Amino acid sequence: MALGKKRYRAVVLGATGVVGQKIVQLLMRHPWFDTVALCASGAREGRPYREAVGAPSAAWTACEAPDLPLRAAEPAGVEADVVFSALETAAAAAVEPRFREAGFPVVSNASALRMDPEVPLVVPEINPGHLRLADSQRHRHGGFVAANPNCSTIGLCLALEPIRRAFGLRRVWVTTLQAASGAGYPGVASLDLVDNVLPFIRGEEEKLESEPLKIFGALEDGGIRPAAWKVRARCNRVPVRDGHLLCVEVETLRPLSEEAARKALEAWRSPLGNLGLPSAPERPVLFRPEENRPQPVLDRDAAGGMAVTVGRLRVRGPRSLAFTALVHNTVRGAAGGTLLLAELLAATGRLGGRAGSSGRGGVQRGIRNSSSVRSAP
Repeated sequence: MALGKKRYRAVVLGATGVVGQKIVQLLMRHPWFDTVALCASGAREGRPYREAVGAPSAAWTACEAPDLPLRAAEPAGVEADVVFSALETAAAAAVEPRFREAGFPVVSNASALRMDPEVPLVVPEINPGHLRLADSQRHRHGGFVAANPNCSTIGLCLALEPIRRAFGLRRVWVTTLQAASGAGYPGVASLDLVDNVLPFIRGEEEKLESEPLKIFGALEDGGIRPAAWKVRARCNRVPVRDGHLLCVEVETLRPLSEEAARKALEAWRSPLGNLGLPSAPERPVLFRPEENRPQPVLDRDAAGGMAVTVGRLRVRGPRSLAFTALVHNTVRGAAGGTLLLAELLAATGRLGGRAGSSGRGGVQRGIRNSSSVRSAP
């Protein structure tokens, strides 16, 4: 269900970073959100945003950026319906709770609070029911934080979901080949990455091994019981601009064949279709039958960068499947995924600024109980 002419006032924290710039860029043409404030570090406070990002680090040309003065990342004086956070981890750990306590809905791409028991960690097509944790937070704090997962985690979880639904999961092994843009700007020094692969990304393997278990976990007794299966990860940085490639092997609970796995991937559709979310692709997972796909240059922009592409299916045994997946790390894995989560919050009546608001403009509350919005089984 589309929200018609309803619009929400949006603030972006960490607006000058790579992900923050991408969020601002996506908001500029979004039918539901109006950007009313952009926040950055104290050193840049007061500078016009267009000037602050008018450098080689910009995700766009300076003339396209909004002409808003940067302000401090503090809730005082802010009037908004949703706060997007693209802050670095340390800053997010300090700032996001302050906005929550001030009564704001915070949609975060930062890793600081992802594993906090109070905070829902959501891939909208997989575990929208976990947003009930946001309701509990609002009751306790006035506002809430809802988190977008790690960029590789999103790609892995979306690729796994059709397989999990059809055959169940027992174990997952994943090796990632992660693009340079995942390190932010200026990121990895060129002399470290050109003609080279870095076989270590600090904290990345831990995120890939823990976040999927929360996402696929069960909501019970006001918290998340993690999924019982295990993930093992190895992460590498490669000289690619955008697009994280994941080489995955899974052990399933039930027997499968290559044909059955392919049919499961091809048949799966977004369960959010009846909500009319602007950023939600009808097919969040696309299957490519070619032996040499997916590739970052050819496939990262599928569905505007919001779909994960899967290929190279190989059955290794009656309950063992290998495949390769590709996710656009700064779109679906970061800015676009964060925006989609905010759209889901809007469609389920959870946006509207300060505590006590049920959403400006009278969002239809019945969406919250839709069969499309439920906890992952």
